[in-house]
Amino acid sequence: MNHKIYLDENEIPTKYYNLRADMPVKPAPMLRPDTKQPVTLADLEPIFARELARQELDDETRYFDIPAPVRDFYKIYRPSPLIRADKLEQALGYAGKIYYKYEGNNTSGSHKLNSAAAQVYYAKAEGVKSLTTETGAGQWGTALSEACSYFGMPLTVYMVKASFKQKPFRKIIMRTFGADIFASPSDTTAIGRKMLADDPKTTGSLGMAISEAIEKAVTSDNARYVLGSVLNQVLLHQSIIGLETEKAFQKIGEYPDAVIGCAGGGSNLGGLIAPFMRDKIKGKKAIDIIAVEPKSCPSFTRGRFAYDFCDTGNLTPLARMYTLGSGFVPSADHAGGLRYHGMSPVLSRLYADGQLSAEAYKQTEVFEAATLFAKHEQILPAPESAHAIKGAIEYAKRCQAAGETKTILFGLTGTGYFDLAAYESYQNGTMKDYVPSDAELAKSLKNLPQTP
Repeated sequence: MNHKIYLDENEIPTKYYNLRADMPVKPAPMLRPDTKQPVTLADLEPIFARELARQELDDETRYFDIPAPVRDFYKIYRPSPLIRADKLEQALGYAGKIYYKYEGNNTSGSHKLNSAAAQVYYAKAEGVKSLTTETGAGQWGTALSEACSYFGMPLTVYMVKASFKQKPFRKIIMRTFGADIFASPSDTTAIGRKMLADDPKTTGSLGMAISEAIEKAVTSDNARYVLGSVLNQVLLHQSIIGLETEKAFQKIGEYPDAVIGCAGGGSNLGGLIAPFMRDKIKGKKAIDIIAVEPKSCPSFTRGRFAYDFCDTGNLTPLARMYTLGSGFVPSADHAGGLRYHGMSPVLSRLYADGQLSAEAYKQTEVFEAATLFAKHEQILPAPESAHAIKGAIEYAKRCQAAGETKTILFGLTGTGYFDLAAYESYQNGTMKDYVPSDAELAKSLKNLPQTP
């Protein structure tokens, strides 16, 4: 039995795969909020590095070369293993196979480093002097801090206030790599001061932190903004996860019947499923592809497919996505990086077209699955990853009930060693399950911008 399937470092992909090129219906274009016309390269260049803006708008180019310096950086921690969860199979009494692609074997502790390295490299190559970003649970901020340190790029991070308080050790790592960090909303930006004036007790949101990071970028000399999820360019860079996974399955002569990933903004899920979704779209394989999200922030399962701002301060272009409304402030629970109000336009289009399905679970259910996995697979999963674990366990149970022995793949996006307070809360019974009411969602959705 193949327990761990490793690729050689020479087998690390040399190109990113752009799933949009093979989608029969492309994601809707982003719109300028003032004119409601599709954004252009000129519109995005003041915010993003030029090459990243080009990648963001390109729906036709199937493959993009991975720059040699980025690939050299990847070799520090890639390729990542595909692991057979045989002990979990035994615990569940499952006769089929369960595999997971493990992205936690790097200092940042997650898959986020894959896009961080690419984005910092492109900005550095174009002469950008500094970067700004937001971070929720801290995984993206940690990864970007590491990449900025490697390529010699100053970084300012706006961290959602709830996570800033819950996860102090993430801040220490970011500062170790040289980043400046502020709890968001902060008093360092005009939009942050406005948000604090509106609600001095706010715990913050990714939408708020994005607004601050963009303001900082556009008001600083030769600075650019970078984002760790949602955007097309990020899913492009994260395709390295799925491409490696595809190669690993080819080595053992197998192919998954189901691919399952956690979904917050879509970076991990979009990267993992890319080559498998390609095969599904082209009719080569019949495969179940499932997004798993928290019930506390149910963008797919209870959101609306509409144009919306990507940030709370309404500074960004409009993206057509499944959204809960840019003003939605999620509960300060332990869903971590899965607390964004919207979902990737790429994944939103695929979901609307029935190419993938979605499930949502309460956080106590998710931590129950995380604990079971940790006991049997000897890895403490991040809360985000635990949503995928829960989804995989439930899928296996459905297979058992139907007498099927399918091969299941899920993404283990990272480790949970910075989330021990959450595990303690689950263990001592103080963890709460928050599910927004229909009235709460209706309130945040009523202010969606009007578009043609």
